[in-house]
Amino acid sequence: MPVPNLVCEFARAVAQSDSTTAVDTIGCQRVLFDIPPSVAYFNCAYLSPLLLTSSSESTCGIERKLHPWQIRPGDFFNETERVRALAAQLINARNDDIALTPAASYGIATAAANLTVSPQQEIIVLEDQYPSNYYSWVELAGNSGARLRCIPRPANGDWTTAILNAITPATAIAALPHCHWTDGTLIDLAQISGALRSTGAALVIDATQSLGVLPFDVAEIDPDFLVSSGYKWLLGPYSTGLLYVAPRQQHGRPLEHNGLNRAGSEDFSQLVRYRDDFQVGARRFDVGERANFALLPALIAALEQLLEWDVHAIQRSLSQLTNDIYKRVTPLGFETPKRALCAGHFLGIRHPNGLPKDATKQLAMDAVYVSVRGDSLRVTPHLYNNTDDIDRLIQSLSRLAPRP
Repeated sequence: MPVPNLVCEFARAVAQSDSTTAVDTIGCQRVLFDIPPSVAYFNCAYLSPLLLTSSSESTCGIERKLHPWQIRPGDFFNETERVRALAAQLINARNDDIALTPAASYGIATAAANLTVSPQQEIIVLEDQYPSNYYSWVELAGNSGARLRCIPRPANGDWTTAILNAITPATAIAALPHCHWTDGTLIDLAQISGALRSTGAALVIDATQSLGVLPFDVAEIDPDFLVSSGYKWLLGPYSTGLLYVAPRQQHGRPLEHNGLNRAGSEDFSQLVRYRDDFQVGARRFDVGERANFALLPALIAALEQLLEWDVHAIQRSLSQLTNDIYKRVTPLGFETPKRALCAGHFLGIRHPNGLPKDATKQLAMDAVYVSVRGDSLRVTPHLYNNTDDIDRLIQSLSRLAPRP
């Protein structure tokens, strides 16, 4: 008998609840964004809109370059440390465990460069996994002679059981998301982590489609590496990202060597006194030119807002939105994965007769914005969505629904 899927049990409870109290949820926050009333944007998993505060902070940040004589050496460290502190709070980590990256792929490549695998071992990935968490493992498997094992999508949507059944003593690395990027189907990472630890395997997580909207605790999951882009559910700008590195992995090799990831680099007058030792913790893995004066202020404002809202409350609130949509699309003949198996911020919509090839274009004509990923219409709201948006989405889908 399979071990109970705790993440899915949580999702099931949310999906079945029609009476979550106002204290547990967050009202519409559209006023904090520049989204016209005429736009119904359900595409956060593609690209989030910036908060107005992030936009303002970014503008102020880039204008600092107008007067570079006012920028001090300490300015190259203060904001990066602020990002570290906020990101650490988001996942219950230490500031020292966080590195700054420009993309999820950078963090995945860092993980692949610091994990070893032998020809007799396997690296686990999922079918239709996002490319950033796939190609580095293809390369590592090819260079080491290891086998890349791709787990097929389970017909019942239960990724957790499929992954648990695939873990063997030969498993060296499992490179996984928290929820699948095409339709939001969940993975119980706590169970997976326990099974991997029992065989000595490493866990690498791409949390780009979950961090900032789905609660995550590194003390509970204990990944070796966790990465996330900043421009989706973290509400940050493009070309920002985060990398969590477990303390046991913090003596590894960075992808690049730059002036600021070495110890003592705070003193710019001494940079030519080359040193072998690095900054403390995961800082050695920071990307070069990490102190981006235009992007980091925007990311800081976004992370501060997410923490103020509270990720648990965000997930409950978005679960209500997707549950409302779910109840209204099924009578139109659409199908979705079981809500109990999906994250609350995702809704993957399919139709037995298939979707029109120009589905997103037809919806965009009504100023309703979603994505198609695989055979799913991916609906991913955030706190800027309201009931008017849902009404417009349903009206558009009713016209889109294929006829028998």
